[in-house]
Amino acid sequence: MKITFLGTGTSQGIPVIGSDHPVCLSADPRDKRLRVSLLVQVDGFNYVIDCGPDFRQQMLGSALSRKRLPLHGILFTHEHADHVAGLDDIRPFVFKQGDMPIYAHKRVLDILKHRYAYVFETENKYPGAPRVETFEVEKDLLVPIKEGVEVIAIEAFHGELPVLGYRFSGMAYLTDVKTIDASEIQKLQGVDILIINALRFEEHRTHLNVKEALSLVDKIKPKKTYFTHISHHMGFHADVEDQLPDNVHLAYDGLALTI
Repeated sequence: MKITFLGTGTSQGIPVIGSDHPVCLSADPRDKRLRVSLLVQVDGFNYVIDCGPDFRQQMLGSALSRKRLPLHGILFTHEHADHVAGLDDIRPFVFKQGDMPIYAHKRVLDILKHRYAYVFETENKYPGAPRVETFEVEKDLLVPIKEGVEVIAIEAFHGELPVLGYRFSGMAYLTDVKTIDASEIQKLQGVDILIINALRFEEHRTHLNVKEALSLVDKIKPKKTYFTHISHHMGFHADVEDQLPDNVHLAYDGLALTI
């Protein structure tokens, strides 16, 4: 399995429009962060977790575009714009390969149907509109992707909003988490690579900060952890990386790992 971080930034990305914050002015490419998304390539199949407003740019820079590979499905964590606003840009894939499978909680699918009614229209559908095939995901059921690839949904809370993370074998991905129940933490035991949000050092009402994320890492005990959904308030990538434990790292856009 290969994973590639398509984006590791928070909802505004880095640099933030019009900001003169030092991190936004950084020349280090690791400090340039698109909105969070992950490409998972397993057994010849390609899946993306979340499809935010930078989706088109992320796909143009990805192996899928360079090698003309198909995208076999999109898994959504929740309905916030920085995670779903690129849905219209699935069109090139749809035109080549047919309806795009999308996987999400029923609440998220209902919201997408409202926001993107033209995508889900079945009568008098505009011929250039994207088309999707929907699959409901619940925390206690396996995600119905490719036969033989086991994906487990994990529920966490983004403030009071339930969000879903996904475990592909030895890798688990969770973003926009603030709290997670002990029963869901159990699903993460034995994971080799944990990817989880850590917004900044200061506390935040709906996101884990570094201290809270590290506490969760201590409970799960993965071999390696990569922080994502990172704000410019976190600080410079190089400085923060030096402050983290040896088995914990800041992810950055374009980072690829083979598991």
